[in-house]
Amino acid sequence: MTQKTQPRAKTNAPARKRAKSGGPRQGRAKPADGAVWLYGRHAVAAALANPARKIKRVLATKNAADWLEQAGAKEAALARLEDMKPDAIDRLLPDGAVHQGLAALAEELPRARLKEVCAPAEAGRPVLVLDQITDPQNIGALFRSAAAFGAKAVIVQERRTPPLSGALAKAAAGAVEVVPCVQAVNIARALEALNDLGYHCAGLAGEADAYIADFPPAPLVLVMGAEGAGLRQLVAATCDKLYRIPIAPGIESLNVSNAAAISLYEARRAHRPEK
Repeated sequence: MTQKTQPRAKTNAPARKRAKSGGPRQGRAKPADGAVWLYGRHAVAAALANPARKIKRVLATKNAADWLEQAGAKEAALARLEDMKPDAIDRLLPDGAVHQGLAALAEELPRARLKEVCAPAEAGRPVLVLDQITDPQNIGALFRSAAAFGAKAVIVQERRTPPLSGALAKAAAGAVEVVPCVQAVNIARALEALNDLGYHCAGLAGEADAYIADFPPAPLVLVMGAEGAGLRQLVAATCDKLYRIPIAPGIESLNVSNAAAISLYEARRAHRPEK
């Protein structure tokens, strides 16, 4: 069922800036060092609501600005909006970027430290570790699942992970603003550090003997490998135990974001708060 849009009520929100969008088409501007483009309504709204995110510019069409206001954006954020046409926003973003009329130029989030965000270990608050997963859409979906199931953090490999911006942040629908991301130089060593904090490191692998229903009632780390390649040998060996999701024999595997969502649910299921 489609909900009808109600007439917009008058507010005392400060007037928005008008930005010129005419003139000849120019090459896309490359953000300065330390700056990234975020686009898509939920990704930008979450960034504006995150006090840790430093915003340099916010570009919005009239419809997107109205949506932001109805979504409860603060007046200070609304006052910063630069009124632009969709094609003017297009010219500043990568080819094919689906911005929904809203984009923000922002500084990258402060770097999270493993012990600061993962300690103390808590049952029902899993940590998600991504071993050489590089697809932005998949990583964004993984962040979204991590946020939905109360994960304490997502740990990625520093050198092989794309920035938490653009298509990745849009796919995450704002989750990169609420789930801390730790960039680890060495995934196996990160697992050792988590083990020292009291976590049981559970690797997801199709060839495992144990099922995810066998997860112990302990703080869990869920380690997901890249599609096709799976977990690397050293990473798998560093896990306390390998587990698999029971699926139909005719299906070889699940998309990694789907597998993570199922595993995160199972990790949290036994520790649901009482109603």
